[in-house]
Amino acid sequence: MKCGVVVFPGSNCDHDCYHILKHVLGLSTEWIWHKDNADLDRFDWVVLPGGFSFGDYLRAGAIARLSPVMKAVTRYANKGGRVLGICNGFQILLEAGLLPGALLNNRSQKFICKTVHTVVENPDTPFTRHCGKNAVLQIPIAHQQGNFYADDETLKRMADHGQVLLRYADAEGRVTEAANPNGSVQNIAAVANERKNVMGMMPHPERVADPLWPNLDGQSIFQSLIHSGAS
Repeated sequence: MKCGVVVFPGSNCDHDCYHILKHVLGLSTEWIWHKDNADLDRFDWVVLPGGFSFGDYLRAGAIARLSPVMKAVTRYANKGGRVLGICNGFQILLEAGLLPGALLNNRSQKFICKTVHTVVENPDTPFTRHCGKNAVLQIPIAHQQGNFYADDETLKRMADHGQVLLRYADAEGRVTEAANPNGSVQNIAAVANERKNVMGMMPHPERVADPLWPNLDGQSIFQSLIHSGAS
């Protein structure tokens, strides 16, 4: 199985993702530079990591979506290739129109860095298949623009197609206002496109996937992709 990690100027979680995929999970992993517009068909899945691409000038992800590599990512996704966007990667996928909705500044208007709980809403996707329905994952967040928003019509369409994959919850998996760290509508923490081959999530699974740490909940996302096989 072969994975690609896209690197933008300002990416700061690219090495974390690369380490987990290559050294922890033993997958063949390559860097993909943001100026590379070559076909990505050689990869079984591609990761857009977290960070502050292009310094988050304008809006987070707004400049990165214009990078040549996003043309390649869009072609790849449109052909059914699996794409995982984490934090800034999620923001970039939204700016590129590959996922529904938008990400606003956190309700607090402050950067948030903390560990949260999320509950799996839809386990029937390549990104969540190894988790199980209603599984609770404890995963860190680190963002300032993580407040997910979509209008009522979009939210209904997403619900009809099972596009909400994770919601912020408490330790028992209860979706409550108190468990919502950033003001995201309906506690949404991760979404997919209708085909379920593109996923964006604000929590950082790569930060809880190394056996050196006691919490390995993030591995569930990567193991789901592995057990889903090749694209």
